Amino acid sequence: MARISLDPPRTLLYRIGAWYSRRRFGAVLEPARALAHHRKVMLTDMRFEMSVARWNKLDPRLKLLAVMAGAHLIGCSWCTDFGYWEAHRHGMPREKLHAVPDWRHHREAFTALEQDVLEYAEAMTETRPTVTDELAARLIGRLGEPAFVELTAIIAVENLRSRMNSAFGLTGQGFSDRCEVPSPA
Repeated sequence: MARISLDPPRTLLYRIGAWYSRRRFGAVLEPARALAHHRKVMLTDMRFEMSVARWNKLDPRLKLLAVMAGAHLIGCSWCTDFGYWEAHRHGMPREKLHAVPDWRHHREAFTALEQDVLEYAEAMTETRPTVTDELAARLIGRLGEPAFVELTAIIAVENLRSRMNSAFGLTGQGFSDRCEVPSPA
């Protein structure tokens, strides 16, 4: 159960944000409801997330794997639920998505690069990061420096999201349940 009311004041900013969220995601995101209790934090987060969404140096599927690995390690069920839905929308196979939490025992489901991305996400997410020079060098060699910077930043962003949502007590909002319904297309 959420530790903060998910029924914030219905300001103009909140109503605009809720409209956009329903239009884009089919529901008002609970993290947005929580942040709406503080106008400046909500505005800053909205601008930040819109900017993050425009990053384009890293393959979106690698980005999604990194986000899911970080969310799982932190234990944010809201982020895991939403991440599963988002990755499914981008065409990532269910089997791969289900293997993320225990990827080391399902290495055959992931390419060598994907395994390095998952390892890097976990190493960055540890309370004391455990990133090695060798892992960073492998990723820079395969991705290039711009994509490596983006990978590092998206993992840090997911750490912010997951830690905040976990502290708010947010749990899955049912996004991954929608993946079970076949698309009409």
